[in-house]
Amino acid sequence: MKNPIFLFFAFFIMLCSHTIAQDINKYQSLAETWQLDSISRSKKVDLKLLPYKPLYILFANYSTNVNKEPVSGNPNNVVSEPIAYKPIELVFQISFKTKMLQNVFGDEIGGDIWGAYTQSSRWQLYNNELSRPFRETNYQPEVFILFGTPYHIGSIKGVFLGMGLNHQSNGRSNPFSRSWNRIIFQMGWEIDKLQIILKPWVRLPEDEENDDNPDVDEYMGRAELSFNYVIGKHDFELATRHSLRGGDNNQGSARLDYSYRVINNLKIHAQVFSGYGESLIDYNHNQTTFGVGLSLY
Repeated sequence: MKNPIFLFFAFFIMLCSHTIAQDINKYQSLAETWQLDSISRSKKVDLKLLPYKPLYILFANYSTNVNKEPVSGNPNNVVSEPIAYKPIELVFQISFKTKMLQNVFGDEIGGDIWGAYTQSSRWQLYNNELSRPFRETNYQPEVFILFGTPYHIGSIKGVFLGMGLNHQSNGRSNPFSRSWNRIIFQMGWEIDKLQIILKPWVRLPEDEENDDNPDVDEYMGRAELSFNYVIGKHDFELATRHSLRGGDNNQGSARLDYSYRVINNLKIHAQVFSGYGESLIDYNHNQTTFGVGLSLY
């Protein structure tokens, strides 16, 4: 049997030639990314799969405080005994989007309906003692509407405004089950090649008894602010989340991604995360992680 690392690497490289990567071999403005420019809007909706969030594989992702005993605000979702997880694991993410409808409110107002899906996994590949299990996989389908907002304030260019419904879960049973639903608002701006996106959200309420993680927004936050900057072959992205509360509920996180383009769409990728909510099972767990691998944008 072939080594699972080799098989996974071969699958990842195969994606380099897939349709999802063919449109991302150059810098794209936010208007181009979301087809809000005049050229894109003259085309018909073709339901083509397009890149959404970064598609990457981190062959070695190290945690300073791996979560061996997940807990939750719901006593039904508390792991009673520690699990012998290793601090180094393989992490990968796939993500794509497609435009489903265009100009739903007419040519003057616009309004494009998008569907998207993101899946990220944490694989204890180097943990032979536990037979190399997947520690956590998060599934995140969403649907949202975007409106172009072409205005300028000095050097700041307004690009879009939108809102949508987002579901995120790990598809597991108690005590490991974690999930939440949100209405997410989003706004995008550009300053030259600096892209800024603000995403505040409101969590949809759930029945108290069946809520896997009743305090999730106190840790994974109520808003995300991200910055992306491209210079030559270098790509930097900083994403920060915060609970927007004070005192004991003043929690948040920051993630920094750096990638360097080497061959067409293929990039060397490094990622650093610090804070709460690196994944859903870790929503109230504080850690710092460092990972290196490859990515496609």
